[in-house]
Amino acid sequence: MARLTEDDKAANEQAIRAAMERLLRGELPSGGKCDLKSLAAAAGVARTGFYPKRNRDGSQRPGPYQHLAVEFERRLRELQETGDAVDPRIAQIVRLKAEVAELQKRVAKRDADLADLTKFKALAISRLAAQHDEILMLREHTSGTGNVWQLRPVLGDDTPR
Repeated sequence: MARLTEDDKAANEQAIRAAMERLLRGELPSGGKCDLKSLAAAAGVARTGFYPKRNRDGSQRPGPYQHLAVEFERRLRELQETGDAVDPRIAQIVRLKAEVAELQKRVAKRDADLADLTKFKALAISRLAAQHDEILMLREHTSGTGNVWQLRPVLGDDTPR
């Protein structure tokens, strides 16, 4: 593989910076994300240039565009921390997570309300049953031959006596 000349590196660096600005403004390619892979594709450079390399002796050296990858990730993180979502999918994920949290709160409140209503229903039914039993007992007691007399109205006579 041929080594890059300084002119090629400078041209690639300009292309990467221009692509970085487009991506950070939200001009994402169709089906792309706001990441290093899309940055490399938009700039027309190999993605491997953004990562560290190994020398023959095993030591590491920075990739030719690694400093730009660090800058891109830093700027992207700053935008995300301020709430500016560059990637519409990330904004959608954040919105859906907030919506799910709100729906979970509503479901929990409805479950609590339902439990309260179930307790109230059981209490109301038991009170009604107790009242019904008391009414039946009183009717049975009054129908017997005790000292309770039923008063019947006198028909046709409106004068008080």
